[in-house]
Amino acid sequence: MNSGVEVGMTINYVIDSSCSKYKDMPAIGMAMEQPLTYGEFQLRIFALAARLRDEGVEKGDHLAILGENSHNWGIAYLAIVRLGAIAVPILPDLPESDVHHILNEMQVKVLFTTQKQIEKIYELRREMTGPIITLDDYEGQIAVVTVLTFSSYLNAAMEKLQAIPEQPVFPPVGEDDLASILYTSGTSGYSKAVMLSHKNLTANAYAASSLMPIKPGSVWLSILPMSHTYEFTCGFILPLLCGGRVAYAGKTPTPAILQKLCEHEKPFAIFAVPLVLEKIYKKRVLPQIEKSGLLKLICKIGPGRRFIYRKIGKKLRTFFGGNLQLMGVGGAALNPDVEKFLYEAKFPYLIGYGMTESAPLIAGGPAGEKSIAIGSTGKPIPGVQVKIADPDPQTGIGEITVCGPNVMQGYFNDRESTAAVLTADGWLSTGDLGRFDDRNNLFVCGRLKNVIVLANGENVYPEAIEHKINTYNWVVESLVVENNGLIEAWVYPDYEFIDEATAGISRSDRRTYIENLLESMRQEINEQLAKSARLSKIFERREPFIKTATHKIKRYLYSGGTVVL
Repeated sequence: MNSGVEVGMTINYVIDSSCSKYKDMPAIGMAMEQPLTYGEFQLRIFALAARLRDEGVEKGDHLAILGENSHNWGIAYLAIVRLGAIAVPILPDLPESDVHHILNEMQVKVLFTTQKQIEKIYELRREMTGPIITLDDYEGQIAVVTVLTFSSYLNAAMEKLQAIPEQPVFPPVGEDDLASILYTSGTSGYSKAVMLSHKNLTANAYAASSLMPIKPGSVWLSILPMSHTYEFTCGFILPLLCGGRVAYAGKTPTPAILQKLCEHEKPFAIFAVPLVLEKIYKKRVLPQIEKSGLLKLICKIGPGRRFIYRKIGKKLRTFFGGNLQLMGVGGAALNPDVEKFLYEAKFPYLIGYGMTESAPLIAGGPAGEKSIAIGSTGKPIPGVQVKIADPDPQTGIGEITVCGPNVMQGYFNDRESTAAVLTADGWLSTGDLGRFDDRNNLFVCGRLKNVIVLANGENVYPEAIEHKINTYNWVVESLVVENNGLIEAWVYPDYEFIDEATAGISRSDRRTYIENLLESMRQEINEQLAKSARLSKIFERREPFIKTATHKIKRYLYSGGTVVL
């Protein structure tokens, strides 16, 4: 049997502890539907785990989950790790070829999936040896593969469990046992299989729980994929650790849907990627100011701007249900202008920084800490050490390295890649550039691989230029690249804005209008940049860039200055 300390750092212990303390309180469910209580949730986990065990799932086996967020996703995951088996969450937006690669490499014994995803396994080269279970109860009308519905599978398991008077016995699970193998969806093109232990994930959730007061019963609205560590640790394990209720959006969170869900659920917390807040800022905040000459004038003066922003901030809190205490922002860098607005509007946001390899949180908050600088990711979280390797003597910028109980065990079946980022004494090289200020705030300056080194030896950080470009309300996203020694940018415009501004004019005049916008922006931005970093040209891109699950552009697809239209 494991020691108390080991058991306390397993996901199983976290769930059992909460189910004991909060048995009759609501735990998890779809938004605007009746949730399961902690007691009901635990019973379903035990029943599913017992059936999987009886059907041959053993400690160390790989079981995959390929589906959209739901309480059934959570039950499946927790039943898998209850047995000491290893969950392989697969991002729902991965293409079929990637899904096949993962399922083949992992030799998956059981697959939990949904109707939206099932076509991806029709052409799978390897036959599944165990059942394919549909989390949304899809019955598979086309008999390409045989499926079992989650409800029927679970109901039979519940009946069997309830017929046995004693609690089921499961294999002992320790803190260093693997809980998940997650495939990164990075910007560098090569997806790696990250091995995370029970302790990696729970240590990160415990540390996150100390960043602000969290009351049992608080509602956490989940809009990001659970198959990404950001939402899994912060939006699933963390609320369950604290006795919260997780409500799954169930649909793509457009502003209209999000407003309706928030009005009903009145969430305490939501975790989002910057894109969500940047869209709100550009679509709901800037237009209010731009349409009024008086407001534009007032916002040029500090006190006036703060007064207006706070008024808008109150409306935003109402939009999110009126009870929001935490808008967690992570997965990518937040535009500095948007953060300045959130800060002056007194909107309850908290920026976090992390990566899959660190389960994921490295720095963030704590909430209410007045020394946190705008543009930073706050302080390293409790229990995690952060050092800047080989800092530049002038700027203090170097590679961010991390050590702590949240750092992965390595990459699956890839010693070479593991050794490249993980030292023998547990320090992880993140591949990110950063610096600390004199108040221990961590500033992330971009990816090490993205830095453009000019012929004169100067470094250009493309992300910093992209932030400047993205502040324009007619820009959706941008990418800065080097092309034969010149710095260029590609911009995907907001075509709704363009359509409105060019209504009634000819196509050639519309083209001239866009070209003038791009050139005017280039000149304005170059005034803010060092001579060596100035943009030689800005091009229009006519479709969105291909992105990762957390909406970071896959830069490797556009390297060498070639951006395919």
